[in-house]
Amino acid sequence: MDIETKIDLAKRKPTEEVVTEADLREIFQNYAHPRHYIGFEISGMVHIGSGLCTMLKIRDFLAAGCKSTIWLADYHAWINGKFGGDLDKIQKIGEGYFKHAFISLGLAEDKVDYLLASKTYEKHPEFWADTLRITKDTTMNRMLRCVTIMGRKENENLNAASMVYPAMQAADIFLLDVQIAHAGMDQRKVHMLAHELAPKFKKKICAIHGHLLPGLQGPGRMNAPGVETGPTDAKVDQEIEVKMSKSKPDSAIFVHDGVDDIKRKINKAYCPEKIVDGNPIIEYAEYLVLRDKSLKIERPAKFGGDIEIVDSNQLRNIYVEGKLHPMDLKAAVTRELSDILKPSREYFDKHKEYLAQLNVTDITR
Repeated sequence: MDIETKIDLAKRKPTEEVVTEADLREIFQNYAHPRHYIGFEISGMVHIGSGLCTMLKIRDFLAAGCKSTIWLADYHAWINGKFGGDLDKIQKIGEGYFKHAFISLGLAEDKVDYLLASKTYEKHPEFWADTLRITKDTTMNRMLRCVTIMGRKENENLNAASMVYPAMQAADIFLLDVQIAHAGMDQRKVHMLAHELAPKFKKKICAIHGHLLPGLQGPGRMNAPGVETGPTDAKVDQEIEVKMSKSKPDSAIFVHDGVDDIKRKINKAYCPEKIVDGNPIIEYAEYLVLRDKSLKIERPAKFGGDIEIVDSNQLRNIYVEGKLHPMDLKAAVTRELSDILKPSREYFDKHKEYLAQLNVTDITR
């Protein structure tokens, strides 16, 4: 595969930003199989914003010849107080439910490496020295700005360990010796830190940031007055505010949700007629369906009959013109997501022990 094709794969949706494309090109020129990683705090159930988007993007990286790692960041979840700060529980769920959520989506262990952070640190004690080196080269103000990667705000009453968290995440990138660091746009600040410090560690990294799917609840991702388009801090902060969140179950579609749950949630979703900006159903169609196939809208002849939507531009144009009713769009997106997530539902139906770790034992059909 030629380098241009590999770059195109890396830039496909849901990719929103590449820092930098020149770095990415150099990496593909120098590495036949660049190492790629994405890290996750071990927290609650995996939704389509984290699980499905990750699967789609990793599939692109694998096609481009990359070697991918999913980093199960247990110490990070511990610092951030997940599962009540119970490290044993975090580790059990990390290597149980959380890992198997991605396996259920097609990322089997023969395709992707799964590494638990704490076990990896035991084999590499130099990690802690690297973490200290990063803190020595970073101001307190810069580190404080980076705590937003934890889903926290700079003005919160944070524990002292939270100030070390961003340095640990940057050190993870250097420890794993990856060339491509991948995450959602909400992790951008720490990736910028790692990108700047990489030469001191004699590393070359490219940071690739994915689009943050909005929650079902709305309001949408409308730019505030004076906010520029592009990856400005203000725009990213807006995206974080409305992103899909596992802490709001009815705002999120989980990878193992049953068909009835998917239908119920989407039917209740924010999807105003003729409005595309900030419309989560439009975004799910664009980022999860139209990236790989057309979207068929099924409807009676008296309402215009069936139509085949081939790309995002066509979808947006006919929706703004009022030629596509919200309920018809919702029905199509429900059908497609139910089909895409079928393997995950079936996997967890056979492996209820992993759902039981989260006290979730029933998948509604």
